[in-house]
Amino acid sequence: MDGVNLSLIMAAGLLACLSPGPATLTIAGTAMQRGRKAGLIVAAGVSTGSLIWSVAAAFGLGAIMLANAWMFEVVRYFGAAYLMYLAVRSARSALTPGAPKLHSSAAKSLKSIYAKGLALHLTNPKAVLFFGSIYAIAIPPGTEPAVLLTVITVIAVQSTLVFHGYALLFSSAAAVRVYQRLRRTFETLFAAAFATASWQILTARLG
Repeated sequence: MDGVNLSLIMAAGLLACLSPGPATLTIAGTAMQRGRKAGLIVAAGVSTGSLIWSVAAAFGLGAIMLANAWMFEVVRYFGAAYLMYLAVRSARSALTPGAPKLHSSAAKSLKSIYAKGLALHLTNPKAVLFFGSIYAIAIPPGTEPAVLLTVITVIAVQSTLVFHGYALLFSSAAAVRVYQRLRRTFETLFAAAFATASWQILTARLG
């Protein structure tokens, strides 16, 4: 693949997935609260959002959004609002005394869990910046469609493995036991982290 450093792209993608952020918090929280199945489903939602942004950036949408500030601003405000919504939910849970409630795994509930992960990543302006930068800088103009498809596939597989790995890790029996003992502490930390991320996105500027 002339002109395309796939190893560098994979390294950048891996760092983006592994770095702590709203997606990691959401997957971890869902896996500990609702179990492995729910954790894997919310991870699938996050992975789908990642794939959508990757495909969009490959076809030039990321560069268009970065060149048109108002489009990026729309995503930014929606992302900040959604993270603040998650912060409020976690805060309400932290203020609720008693043992953690067992959540149903009904189909409707699982669909909403998937939608939660999808919405989280689709409203993440950092995803726009990441994929927009990757395809604008690391992929030369005129790159063949087959090469673009390879890059999209590699990033998608890598992010899916990382996000689902988080779901498996945090749905382990040990992680669930720790969460059950310290539920209100965890929810307080989640609320603070989501609120902080919301504020950082809201006050961020392109430069």
